[in-house]
Amino acid sequence: MEWRGVAIRDTFAEAFDMYAARVVITAGSAAWARTAGQAMTGFATSVIGCKVEAGIEGDLDPAATPDGRPGISLLVFGVDQAGLTTRLLDRIGQTVLTCPTTACFDGLPDAASRAPVGGVLRHFGDRFQSSKVIDGVRYWRIPVMEGEFLIQETFGIQKAIGGGNLLILGADQKSALAAAEAAATAMRAVRGVILPFPGGIVRAGSKIGARRYKSMIASTNDAFCPTLRGRVGVDSALPENVNAVLEIVVDGLDRPAIEDSLRAGIDAACRPGVVAITAGNYGGKLGKHHFRLHDLCASWSTST
Repeated sequence: MEWRGVAIRDTFAEAFDMYAARVVITAGSAAWARTAGQAMTGFATSVIGCKVEAGIEGDLDPAATPDGRPGISLLVFGVDQAGLTTRLLDRIGQTVLTCPTTACFDGLPDAASRAPVGGVLRHFGDRFQSSKVIDGVRYWRIPVMEGEFLIQETFGIQKAIGGGNLLILGADQKSALAAAEAAATAMRAVRGVILPFPGGIVRAGSKIGARRYKSMIASTNDAFCPTLRGRVGVDSALPENVNAVLEIVVDGLDRPAIEDSLRAGIDAACRPGVVAITAGNYGGKLGKHHFRLHDLCASWSTST
C-alpha cells in the first residue's frame, strides 16, 4: 500500500495492557497550570526506566475545569494499579502541591478503581488540613505558605493500552524529523492519548533484551539503525535509500483513541523525503493489542 508516494508496510504495531489515570490541574493562570503539568510529566518516557509513562493530554478552558480556572489534563500510565498509585502520590506531591496557585482533580470520575491520592497527601497538612464533600465527592484543603492546596480525595484508575507505535523511515535526518514532527502534532490532537517521549519522538528505539549484555532489559533496535546496515550479525530492515528512522510511541485510554491517533500520524507523516512507514512488533509476544497499518488506512485510496 502507498499513500502520497510513501510505502505503508503490511505489518502491525504491538501494544500491551496498562493502567491509566487522568489528572486535571488548574491554576491562577494557564501558564502556571502548564508549568505544573510539565513538571509532573517529566522523566516519564518509558516504564522500563521511569516506572511510569506520562504526558500532557491537552489544555483546558476555564469552562471545562472543576473550579472554573485555566487548566491542563494529563494522562499517567503504569503497569499495575499499585505502582501507578505510588507514582501519582510521588509526582502530585512533589510537583503540583509545590507549584504556586494550583489545585488538582480526578479526570476519570466513572472509573471503578480508585486511588487514595488526596486522602494520603492530606497528611502533609499535619492535622491542619480540612475536608469538604460536594455532590458526594470529598476534597481536601491542605494549608500551604501561599494559602491552600485543594485536591480531590480519590483518583480513578482504568485499564488502558500502551506501546502503540509508528516507525518513520526517511531518506535523511531532516526529512524524517520533519515528518515525525508533523505526525506528532496530528496525533496529539486526538483526545485520550499521549506521546510520552520528548517532543513525542523517539530516536533511540529499542528491542527486547540484548545480544551481548544479557542483563539488559532492552537495547538498541539494530535492525533499524542505518549505521549498522551491512554489519555482521545485523539483520537490517532498512533499504539502501533510508538513512534516518524515528519512532512515535502512543499510549491511550482505549483502542479507538490509539487507532485514531495512529491513523492521523500516518497521514501526516506521508510527505516528501519519507520512504516508508512501518511499526515495531515482536511477533505478537509482547502484547495482545495489534494495530495493523493496512487496516488503519483501509479507507484511503491507493496512491503512487
